Order: sequence, then C-alpha cells, then structure tokens
Amino acid sequence: MGTIDNLPPLREVIRTHDLQARKSMGQNFLLDLNLTAKIARQAGDLTGCDVLEIGPGPGGLTRGLLSEGARHVLSIEKDVRCLPALAEIAAAYPGQLTVLEGDALDIDPLAHLRPPIRVAANLPYNVGTELLVRWLTPQDWPPFWLSLTLMFQREVAERIVAQPGSKTYGRLAILAQWRADARIVLQLPPEAFTPPPKVSSSVVHLQALPEPRFEADAAVLSRVVAAAFNQRRKMLRAALKGLAPDIEDRLIAAGLKPTDRAEQIPLEGFCALARSMAQT
Repeated sequence: MGTIDNLPPLREVIRTHDLQARKSMGQNFLLDLNLTAKIARQAGDLTGCDVLEIGPGPGGLTRGLLSEGARHVLSIEKDVRCLPALAEIAAAYPGQLTVLEGDALDIDPLAHLRPPIRVAANLPYNVGTELLVRWLTPQDWPPFWLSLTLMFQREVAERIVAQPGSKTYGRLAILAQWRADARIVLQLPPEAFTPPPKVSSSVVHLQALPEPRFEADAAVLSRVVAAAFNQRRKMLRAALKGLAPDIEDRLIAAGLKPTDRAEQIPLEGFCALARSMAQT
C-alpha cells in the first residue's frame, strides 16, 4: 500500500531495486505502509524529535516515521542493496533523512542526532537483543533516548515484559524494567512480513524513566543477572559462586535467601545484590 506518501508502493520498490530479503542478515520486510505508519505512531509524538532507525531495508518504517512528523530520521543500513531505495526517500523528504551505511553495532549515531531523540526500528533479528542491552545499560542515566519502539520475535518481547516467577523472566526483563516502563503495544503475525518468518512478532515500547527504579551500578547489575540466569535452575549461591568467594554472605546482606532461584527474585532484590557486590 502506498497511501501515506507520494512514493511508490513497497512491492514496486523491491521489484525495481531487486531487494529480496536475506536470511543471513536477519531481514524480514514489512510492506504494508499503513502498518508501518501505525508502528511509527506507537513511538509517541515525533514532532520536534530526531529518530534513530536501525535496519530500514527498503524503507517502510522510515516512510512511516517521516509521514508521522519526525523532525529528522537517521537510518543505519548494512545492506548496500537498500541504499538506492533509501536515497529516493531522502529526495522526497529533503533534509529530513540521513542514511549511514554500516553495522549499527559499530556506529556511534550521536554525532548525527539532536535531542530529543527516539529510537524506532524493525530490528534485524540477529542484532536486536544486543542493541537493546546496550541502550539499557549505559553507565550514566538518563540515556540519549526518550523512548525505544522496537520490533522483536514475540518470544523476545515477552521476555522484556516478564514478571518474577514466569518462565520468560530473566536478564532482559530486569535490565528493561530497572530503567524503563516496558509494554507490548502491537502483535504482528508472520504473514505481515515478506518473507513470512516462522514466528510471530511484537512491537515493544520502552519509555525511559528519569531515574532507575532502584540504585545499582549498571555494569555490576548486568554481570550479576547474566550469571544468575545462565544456570537458572540452580540455587543462587551455586549460580553466583564464581562472582565472589563470600557470595552467600552477600546474598544474605542483600536480603536474599541463598537457596532461592533467580526466577524468584524481583528487580529490587537483584539491585540490592548488585549494591552488595559493588562493595569491597
């Protein structure tokens, strides 16, 4: 559908530029422009905001973000085949779209963005989780972004919003909910994509909090939760024994039972343990 702007429909763009999605790059393209505009609206009021987009592909979400009023969009694309299609969008929105060729894991986007900044992306599946953790764990807070509106496999999205005691509760839930309000805002079936993936997808919106919910050092908390959930069936004292020789004492000092398992521990408990671990 090409109803949100005067550019060609995405299927025509893909045919013109021979843009078949590549599994090796984690690509699944959204071709319904009304749907990409709907996703863009989940990011909030884009007026007066710069938007960082990762993996725009043929530019469906890019066009949605621009049509919804983004001041400026910075799109980082690794696939050089997509650059001519993105250049056509840039020409249609003069001065509002910058495209950088390269790997989002290696590029610092801040030189090209002005606050306030939102992040919105149909993330390539093979880098999505790593980028999310990076955005959630800078040493200083608040971060450069106001919000993250990101598409993931549904399983990953459910891990981000999971609560203690559930099978999906783990590292992502703790890191996301420590510093942000996280919620699933859209569900997308496989047939919404070309080619259809084997799993359903979800859009998660994370709104940055002014301050973390509980005091903790980001690096220490990340290390603690990674170790705790690496062997989630073990008791905490066994799962965390490699972090400190007196781990049982530190668990008790944090108000936790050494015999508890990681999935039983709420966010506040992990932050207390991180504070205990940071003490020499």
